[in-house]
Amino acid sequence: MNTPQHFDSLTDAVDFLYQRLPGPLHVGAPLGLGKPHRLLNALYERAEGDSTRPLHLYTALSLDPPGAGKGLEGRFIGPFAQRHFGDDFPRLRYVQALKRNTLPAHVEIEEFYLQSGALLNASATQRRYASLNYTHVARALADRGVNAIVQKVAADPNGGTRLSLSCNTDLTFDAIDAIVACGLPRPVLIAEVDPQLPWLDGSAAVEADFFDAVVTPPGPYPKLFGLPRQPVSDADYAIGFYASTLVRDGGTLQIGIGTLADALCHALALRHTDNAAYLRVIAALGVGAQADAASLGQTASNDVDLIGDRNANAPVAPLGQTASSEVDLIGKNNAKAPVAPLGPFSVGLFGCSEMINEGFRRLVEVGVIKRKVVDDLEVMRRVHDGDASADDLARLEREGEFLQGGFYLGSPDFYQWLRHLPEDQRRGISMRRISEVNELYGGNETLERLQRRDARFFNSCMMATALGAAVSDTLDDGRVVSGVGGQYNFVAMAHALPNARSVLMLRASRESGGEVRSNVVWNYAQTTIPRHLRDIYITEYGIADLRGKTDEDCIRAMAAVADSRFIAGLLLTAMDSGKLPRFVPRVSPHNHPNRLRETLAPFRRDGTLPDYPLGSDFDEVEQRLIKALGWLKANTATQGAKVKTVLRALFARASHDHEALQRMGLDRPSGLGERIEAKLVSLGLRESAGR
Repeated sequence: MNTPQHFDSLTDAVDFLYQRLPGPLHVGAPLGLGKPHRLLNALYERAEGDSTRPLHLYTALSLDPPGAGKGLEGRFIGPFAQRHFGDDFPRLRYVQALKRNTLPAHVEIEEFYLQSGALLNASATQRRYASLNYTHVARALADRGVNAIVQKVAADPNGGTRLSLSCNTDLTFDAIDAIVACGLPRPVLIAEVDPQLPWLDGSAAVEADFFDAVVTPPGPYPKLFGLPRQPVSDADYAIGFYASTLVRDGGTLQIGIGTLADALCHALALRHTDNAAYLRVIAALGVGAQADAASLGQTASNDVDLIGDRNANAPVAPLGQTASSEVDLIGKNNAKAPVAPLGPFSVGLFGCSEMINEGFRRLVEVGVIKRKVVDDLEVMRRVHDGDASADDLARLEREGEFLQGGFYLGSPDFYQWLRHLPEDQRRGISMRRISEVNELYGGNETLERLQRRDARFFNSCMMATALGAAVSDTLDDGRVVSGVGGQYNFVAMAHALPNARSVLMLRASRESGGEVRSNVVWNYAQTTIPRHLRDIYITEYGIADLRGKTDEDCIRAMAAVADSRFIAGLLLTAMDSGKLPRFVPRVSPHNHPNRLRETLAPFRRDGTLPDYPLGSDFDEVEQRLIKALGWLKANTATQGAKVKTVLRALFARASHDHEALQRMGLDRPSGLGERIEAKLVSLGLRESAGR
C-alpha cells in the first residue's frame, strides 16, 4: 500500500483520478448510501464536457429524493422533501440526465439494481441494466475492466487514521479481489469522507492507505439520504403476522425492505414483548384453526370450496405445538412445515441479511435479535451439539455477533441509532462482504451452516404464478422496476440449508387506474425466481407452502391465498391447461379486503396495529393528509370517479382541520383551482378520518 493523497477539494480529487488513469474511465461506486454523491457529481461534470475521455459508471440503487410534482401531490411532497432531505441534498446529476433522457453519448451508466419504479421511462437505464445476482456483481465488474472505485466513508470518531466503509462493505472487497484475480491492476480507490456517516468498526474499518486518495470536502455537510417510513396497510399487517408464525426461536432471520418487512418486524416484536396481544391478532386471522372438510384436499369430482373461514393457515402449528411436530393445516394436499411455539423469544434470533434496516433496529432494541455467533468452527459445533464449555459461552458473549449485513439503509432515526450504539451492541453488528452474507460457498460452508440454523429468508415480490414462479423486478414488456438483487441468493440458500425456508411475500391484488387486478396470475412474461425453486408464498389471506409439491397441489395452494374475485378464473385457466381436473369451483367471499378490514379493525382502534409501527418521518398533520390523499387517489382513479368525487367535494361542508389545509397551503385559497383543491382535501380528510 502507498501513502494516500489527501484533498479537501472535489475538483482536485477528480484531477487526480484523470491523471492516474489514461483513456476511458471505468468507475465503480457502491449502491445506496455509500455512493459519494458530491464526488460523483464533480466527476460527471468533468466527464460531461470532455468527450475524449469516455466515462463508464457501474453502480446500483442511485437514490434520488422525490420531486415536488404538481397539484395536491406537489403541495404535500414539496415541503416534506425540503425538510426531510434538506435544500442542499446533492441530487446525482447523472440521474437527472437519465430521467430527462439527455445523457451524453460518451457517458454510460450501468446499474444492476434500480430505485423501485423510478427509471421505468429512462431509455438509457433500461438499455444498460444488467440483470445480475448480487453475488455475481464483483465478477461482472472485473469482466468490464473497472479501473477505479469511489466510495463514501466514515472517519474514526476517536481521531484515529482508519476509515470505515460503514454502510457498504458489500462489494468493494469482493470487487477488488475479482479484478486482481483476472490479472488486471488494482483499481484506483478514492474515498470521500462524510462526517454524517456512522462509524462501524470490525471488518468495516480499514487503514487509510487502503485508498489511493482521500477527499474531505468542506462543510456544510448534507443530510444522509433517509428513506421515509410509509404507513402499513391491513394487507401488509396480515402478511407480516402470518410470516411471523414461521420464525423459530434460536433461528436465523433475513428480511428485505418496505412495509411488508415493517409489518413482519412489528409482529415479531409484539410476539416477544406482548405475547397475549400477538396471539389475539393471529387468532383473529385464523392461525391455529384446522381447515374444514371442504378444503383443498377434496376429490376433484366434487364441487370445491377453496376459501373457507380458515382457509390458508398453513404451514404454522397450533399455538401449543412442539417445535419438532409437523402439521398439515390445509388438507392432505397442502404443506407440512414444522414451526416452534409462538411464545416470546428466549434464545433469540441471529440476523444475517444483505441489508440492515429499520426493522432490525427494532428487533435489536426489544431483544429479539440477540443470538450470537463467532467465526470459530469448533466453538459453533459445540454450541450446536449442546456441549459448549463455560469458556465457549464466555467467548460467545464477549466476541459474538448477533447481526451481520452487507449494507445498511434507513431513516434519519436509524442513522442516529447507529451513531449512538452502546459499545457492546456496536461490537455485535458486523458489516461483511456480500459473498459472505448471501452465499454458503467459497468461504467456510460448514461454519456458516452451523451459524445459520433454522433460517427464514423473507423477501417481497410483485406477483406470483399459480405454478410457483415469482415476479419481483421486471414488467411483462421487459422494463425493469428494480432488480434481482439478492433474492435468488436467499431462495437458493434456503434450499441448501437444512430446516431453512424461503418466504416470498406479496399482496393478493392491486388497484391501478380504477381497476383491481390479481397478483396471483397464471403466467407472466418475466420471472425472477423459477418455479422449480418454489417454496413458501404469503398473501394477506394466508400461507401457501409449495416446496416439493406437484403442479396440481401448487395451484390449489396458491388459489387458496388469492383474492376471491380472481380465484374462479385462475382455476378455470388451470383446468383448460390440463393442470387440474374438471370441477365446479365454489368460492366464498372471505378473501376480500373488506373482510380483512373488519377482522383487523379492533386492533387498529386499540393501537395494537399502528399506522407507523417503526416510527414516522411525517408529523401528525402529514399523517392525516396521507390518508386523505390516499382516499382521493383511490376515488379519482377513473374519469367517472373523478367527476363524482369533485361534485361531492363542491357541495360538501368545509373541513374543520385547519392545520391540514394550512400545511397544504389551501387555508386561504385564491382562484377557482385552489378552491376546488381545498374542497377535495376537505372531503378526503373527512372520509378518511378514523380509518
